[in-house]
Amino acid sequence: MTLLWLALAVLLLPALWLLALPLRRASALARAQRGHEEADRSVDQNLAIYRRRLASLEAARARGEIGEARFDEDRLELERSLLEDTETLARRPLKAAGAGRLMLPVSMVAVAVAAFVWYDQRGASDDLALYALQQEVRQDPQGSPAMMIARLEDEAVRQPDNPNLWASLFPLYRDHGQAAEAIAALERLIALEGREPALLAQLAQIQFFAANRTLTGEVQALVDETLDKDPREPTMLGMLGIEAFDHGRYEAAIDYWRRAVAGFDSATAAESLRQGIAVAQARLGREVEHQQASGEPGISVRVRLDARFAERVGREASVFVVARDIDGERPPLAIVRATVGELPLTVRLDDGDAMSPMATLSQVEEARLVVRVSPSGQAEPQPGDLVGEHAAVPVAAEGEPVEVIIDRVVESRRSEAVD
Repeated sequence: MTLLWLALAVLLLPALWLLALPLRRASALARAQRGHEEADRSVDQNLAIYRRRLASLEAARARGEIGEARFDEDRLELERSLLEDTETLARRPLKAAGAGRLMLPVSMVAVAVAAFVWYDQRGASDDLALYALQQEVRQDPQGSPAMMIARLEDEAVRQPDNPNLWASLFPLYRDHGQAAEAIAALERLIALEGREPALLAQLAQIQFFAANRTLTGEVQALVDETLDKDPREPTMLGMLGIEAFDHGRYEAAIDYWRRAVAGFDSATAAESLRQGIAVAQARLGREVEHQQASGEPGISVRVRLDARFAERVGREASVFVVARDIDGERPPLAIVRATVGELPLTVRLDDGDAMSPMATLSQVEEARLVVRVSPSGQAEPQPGDLVGEHAAVPVAAEGEPVEVIIDRVVESRRSEAVD
């Protein structure tokens, strides 16, 4: 900030020099004006004309051409004309060239004070301080997101009304799993910037994920408000696509994501949505195949991850949904692979998901469901994998989805899972 004020002071120097410039030229201007007035002979010329005309009148009276009354009248007219001509030529005495010298320092001080006060009130000194803080943390060998958050929180005490500060804070909170703090920062930003659709959409998205990908009443209110202001808001459309995909409404998810792609400036975000569209289209194709195979026995499964493990595995970790016979004597009867990023997920297992035609779901009346999250992506259970089960599920052509919650951890290869 010291450099900033020095720079402002340097910029003021030309302005102060321009203020002093007229006074520097005052002496020369006074001499020129005095010389001009001394060289002016307008008054003498007017007096000479007056005397000639008066002499002519007197001569005419002496010759008897005009009477005394006419003479007095014409002489009065001449005197009036002389007064009119010389009245405009009257000049006040010139003041000394340095008469206004004391106003110069007063004007300079006033201009300097006004400039600094105006910049302090309307300038971007707070943003410059924020930028300097961010650069300092980035260049610090020990710099980290945690340090950045701590420094920005300290700065928020000094700049509670700076929207750029809260705009920097809330994504840091969001990306480091501090949902409550991210929501509070974004709400503060909205209070300062107004209820802009882009900000409302981000608030709805954070609350949606904080509620385990659920459209709560508060989130739905934000959805309605945002889409009323901007029906094409891409962040909101992307979130609605996720919600539709989670509940098996693949056609709606595809529609939301296609509209969102058209509004995103980020190529990375657009590509992620295109991948989601491809997955939804594949799921939709499977549903159509299942519908066409009317009466085919199977099991509908809805899989979700216990909130305790939400931060334990990445979105790309593999999820295996497996149906086994009750006695465990056969190979897996059906298996579907997905990712944690797709949870909660609803799938239907049938003979098309069998690993071998010798072991299919249609061969049994009941099956045991095992869902496993594998960060390594390996088909064999590994210590640290997450698992959920559901025993004795009927195999039928129709039926409501059976919910399986992934809520346990695999401790060893021998013991499949523990609470």
